Amino acid sequence: MKKLVAMLLCLAMLLSLTAFAAAEEKTTVVFWYSLEGANAECIKQIVNDFNKSQDKIFVDAQYQGAYDDAINKLKAAGMGQLPCDIVHSYEIGTRFIIDSGWIVPVQEYIDKDKWDTSAIEPNLLAYYTVDGKINSMPFNCSTPLMYYNKTAFDEAGITEIPTTVDGILEIADKLTVKNPDGSIKRYGFIFSNYGWFFEQWVGKMGREYVTNGNGRTSYATKVMFGENGAALDIFNMWKKISESKATYYVERGGTSAARAAFVAGDAAIFLASTANLAGVLANVGTNFEVGTAYFPYVNADDKGGVSTGGGTLWMIKSGNEAKEAAAFEFIKFCVNPENQAKWNAMTGYFPINVHAQETDTFKANIEKYPQFQTALDQLHDSAPEYVGSLLSVFPEVRQYVEDVTEKVCQGTLTPEAAVEELVKLANDAIETYNLVNY
Repeated sequence: MKKLVAMLLCLAMLLSLTAFAAAEEKTTVVFWYSLEGANAECIKQIVNDFNKSQDKIFVDAQYQGAYDDAINKLKAAGMGQLPCDIVHSYEIGTRFIIDSGWIVPVQEYIDKDKWDTSAIEPNLLAYYTVDGKINSMPFNCSTPLMYYNKTAFDEAGITEIPTTVDGILEIADKLTVKNPDGSIKRYGFIFSNYGWFFEQWVGKMGREYVTNGNGRTSYATKVMFGENGAALDIFNMWKKISESKATYYVERGGTSAARAAFVAGDAAIFLASTANLAGVLANVGTNFEVGTAYFPYVNADDKGGVSTGGGTLWMIKSGNEAKEAAAFEFIKFCVNPENQAKWNAMTGYFPINVHAQETDTFKANIEKYPQFQTALDQLHDSAPEYVGSLLSVFPEVRQYVEDVTEKVCQGTLTPEAAVEELVKLANDAIETYNLVNY
């Protein structure tokens, strides 16, 4: 009996060691991501599906906070001890991450695999193609939209959807509802002071944000929105918005409060990323019909387009070819047609793979929620020349934009003074960075 027990123990140990050895044979890829809530749950599902789909690679997904947090952690780690194999970062980090020397351009593995890049939406791919190379893989890509309460529009007899901010202000009074005591029950338009919108409005004007072909022919040396009049047009627009009694300034640096007000029925129009769409539809439910429209122009004669926001997947340079190859396998999995169709339906981000539109998942979602089509139409109607700018100090400049915009909305700066202040802040930051890095 003792011999039998000993044999069983030995067999158990052998099986355990075999399983451990098998696990050890897997190449582990550490993936840092920067989305929360339902979007994070989608990411975890993609990771789990990948890990179950094969037995050679294990992806260890780790949430790192906001995009800036992940970048700061990489900075702190230093080149010798980079702690991940894939980092998920936002579009305005592109120039800085390329300059950092941390990454292997995905182009290297695209070429090795002879992977067909025609599967990726060309306007999205264009943003991340710098010096003829695709540097990171588009993943959670978005553009801003106008969200509106279609039920409220119908009740107010509004049949034409505004295409400019002035057009929104013209109908905002009709959409505003007051309580018996005269207080506002529902605002016509609730607005967020978000630096991303400033960038989009410059592009919608067809004007440059920075020098050197928007930082694409060479690194940017100064901003252009002061000289070309884009900033003055935007700040004059903000002044009009803030002075309207049918509008309400709700927040800066994002759109979560505006979204909450819209979902609650406290506002008839708000501006936000396409990435809000799934959540808005789910939270509104049957309370009212949600409409989506293109992000509005500043001026009626503007003829530019929107550029991509959101994030991409960057491969970190480890010197370990097995890890780098494994990282690329996971990236390809993230952007395959079925995963992108599910990602689009569950979040609102674009399906970046054009073949996703051929899947049953995508077709069923569009049939149920035609609002998703607006974002794709807007993307396709924007030419690659409006792809957006590259700037190493983009995060800092976006903060300056929000600081100065807030002063305009509060009435402490005139639009003209705001332009002067913003240009100086931005150019000082660009000059300091360029002196140190170029």
